[in-house]
Amino acid sequence: MSFQGFADFRSDTVTRPTPEMRRAMAEAEVGDDVLGDDPTVRRLEELAAGILAKEAALFVPSGTMGNTIALMVHNSRGKEVLLEEKCHIYRYESGNVASLAGALPHTLPSQRGQISLADLEASFKDDADAHEVATGGIALENTHNYHGGTTLPVDYLRQVGEFTRSRRLFLHLDGARMFNAATALKVDAAAIAQPCDSVMFCLSKGLAAPIGSLLVGSRDFIFRAHRVRKQLGGGMRQVGILAAAGIIALDTMRLRLEDDHQRARRLAAGLAAVKGLAIDPADVQTNIVIFRVVSKRIDPEQLVKQMAADKVLALPFGPGRVRLVTHNDIDDADVEKALRSISRIVSAAEHP
Repeated sequence: MSFQGFADFRSDTVTRPTPEMRRAMAEAEVGDDVLGDDPTVRRLEELAAGILAKEAALFVPSGTMGNTIALMVHNSRGKEVLLEEKCHIYRYESGNVASLAGALPHTLPSQRGQISLADLEASFKDDADAHEVATGGIALENTHNYHGGTTLPVDYLRQVGEFTRSRRLFLHLDGARMFNAATALKVDAAAIAQPCDSVMFCLSKGLAAPIGSLLVGSRDFIFRAHRVRKQLGGGMRQVGILAAAGIIALDTMRLRLEDDHQRARRLAAGLAAVKGLAIDPADVQTNIVIFRVVSKRIDPEQLVKQMAADKVLALPFGPGRVRLVTHNDIDDADVEKALRSISRIVSAAEHP
């Protein structure tokens, strides 16, 4: 049950650290991570690199910083980065791809986050013509937030990886919720990471840690990422207190994500039965549920406001849409509470 009686579906970032995390944080062995001697941070980074079968990892305060560091290390300044048109890097990271990484975002349409290889090929430009902006690399998102937690198939990632290697481009993965993708696809997270030169994933979303993300890649990449993290003010001191929760997140919380997916599917099935809403439950692959309000008598902002009066929290999410996210602090009772609230409010609007 969520905090103070609220069923909080706004995001999986609202999760609170588990009792096991709190104990680990209280007892964490710490040192100065800027000087490289926090042993708990080192353990977390080694664990993350091992799980993704990469050479090294770097603990950073946020996913946005991790993505920004990756683009800066990949030397994308003055070059194009090919991005999906509604991806997090482009829409929700304050323009860092341009203002800090110095790259020109070139956005492309997709099928629920999956840019066609034909569109990638057609958009690629080498540096032969001094008048054109050369392509530096590609950044993909898995799972894709705006498109409702959709996954990128491993075969697709391999094909994009082959494309980038053949043209000497980089491939970065915004894998904020990549363990949800691995769970849904029934593959090891390393299979998702393998085609990518760098991967960022968050500890503070479905994995329930209070803060932090990991950036993983080659040893040389992470060596250079250390400097960029310092430039961005991301160096932290006795941060093993936070890294301890991240170790628990990777050891245990990534193994329970199917529970969130099942609750999301149950939520979607219930919403599909509400007249005035539109959702295809088959579209729900992970822990994000997005439905459209098709009723002419209530809009998403009104619906979300009235839900809050029932102690059910959600977010309007683009024109005509509402997003709900399941996570460790959402249980079966919360799902039923949300369905009762939404059904009552929409039915009352439809039949005043």
